[in-house]
Amino acid sequence: MIRILIVDDERMVRSWLRMILESAGDISVVAEAGDGQEAVAAAGRYHPDVVLMDVRMPGTDGLTAAARIAASPNAPKVIMLTTFDLDEYVHEALRAGAVGFLLKDTPPGDLAAAVRTVAAGNAMLAPTVTKRLISAFAERRDATRADAAQRLLGGLTGREHEVVLAIARGLSNRQIGRELSMTETTVKAHVSRALAKLHLGSRVQAAILVFEAGLL
Repeated sequence: MIRILIVDDERMVRSWLRMILESAGDISVVAEAGDGQEAVAAAGRYHPDVVLMDVRMPGTDGLTAAARIAASPNAPKVIMLTTFDLDEYVHEALRAGAVGFLLKDTPPGDLAAAVRTVAAGNAMLAPTVTKRLISAFAERRDATRADAAQRLLGGLTGREHEVVLAIARGLSNRQIGRELSMTETTVKAHVSRALAKLHLGSRVQAAILVFEAGLL
């Protein structure tokens, strides 16, 4: 059973999300929170597997809370949820450790699937968000940050480098394995070693590093 914490300042939205997720059968909502400060406290108290959190809330917003939760020991996976195609600060939350970003109009079945995907250790971005996010990084990229990212990636082995580039293209472990003729277990091992060498906590952070390096 996947344990989830729902964070949104609107009670009706929280109730709607709870109804959708608990109807999936393999997801249990262990707590709700109305703002970022409550979310940080609830994450520490209930130890959910996944936190589904609104971006914009009064008081402590979702981006600040996501960074605090992602930095905690044994941190749960954080999915940002918003009504906007792309919040201008979302990439900062992804850098801080959030591993997913979905729109509130995501179909119910896709929402549950996204929670399962993130709980399994994979990243999940809404397709329209992925395209805009890449564009945003392309526009914001500067030479200093690109050089730093390239130096970090230069510390990987050839195989690890290939795997990280595939992650940045949005491929799953299974797809990477097929493309690079490796078993899924071997791909997972390369991903883990690459993230450790890069001092990153998620696949999304690795993808961002690749974008910053100008390799896609």
